Amino acid sequence: MSLNVLVTGANRGIGLEFTRQLLERGDRVIAACRQPGRAHALDELAGEHPGRLQLVPLDVSDVASHRALLGELPLLLGEGGRLDLVIHNAGVLPSGERLGQLEEAVLIDALKTNATGPLLLSQSLAPHLADGAKIAHLSSVLGSITATDAFSTPSYRISKAAQNMVTRLLAAALRERGITVLALHPGWVQTEMGGSGAQVTPGDSARGLLKVIDGATLADSGGFIDWQGQGIDW
Repeated sequence: MSLNVLVTGANRGIGLEFTRQLLERGDRVIAACRQPGRAHALDELAGEHPGRLQLVPLDVSDVASHRALLGELPLLLGEGGRLDLVIHNAGVLPSGERLGQLEEAVLIDALKTNATGPLLLSQSLAPHLADGAKIAHLSSVLGSITATDAFSTPSYRISKAAQNMVTRLLAAALRERGITVLALHPGWVQTEMGGSGAQVTPGDSARGLLKVIDGATLADSGGFIDWQGQGIDW
């Protein structure tokens, strides 16, 4: 059975790979990104999969943008349609941060994009989720408090740790509807964010993550899992 899926940050990297692989297996995808008019790779996919890919503007950090998306959902999903899977992939990774040089605006932007934005968007989307749906947060091992032993990428680490708490909270709130919520580490991926020295291709990461998502049950809800299905310490 094909799924209705919303992917944020769908215009590049892992988000684009999620979109490509979901379409290839027959799902219907709402691909959200800040500037869909410049998302040429998504335009190509839309041409290859007519009627199953819809591009929409979304700035995850902006609640007004959430409201605009919510206004379009009935048309995007069709009468009585529900979302079966939401993949919160959009994120930011500020670089060059040092103790003594941190900027409030950078930290707040990371928190809004990586943590509070996904939480508020999920809250708004909840009435449009099918019972038994799944929500996947693209987290990072860098959000693990247990594994942190150096002062590096603080805005990213703090926001991803916060996103992990969002996962736990949503898992508790949505459990009665059978909705599974996961925090997922994609590996060190060869994307613009991951850099050229990364070890995992976007295709392999997305493939592994979809396998984890597909296999997850309500018993896994609230878990922190990597792209190969291994648990990660909080």
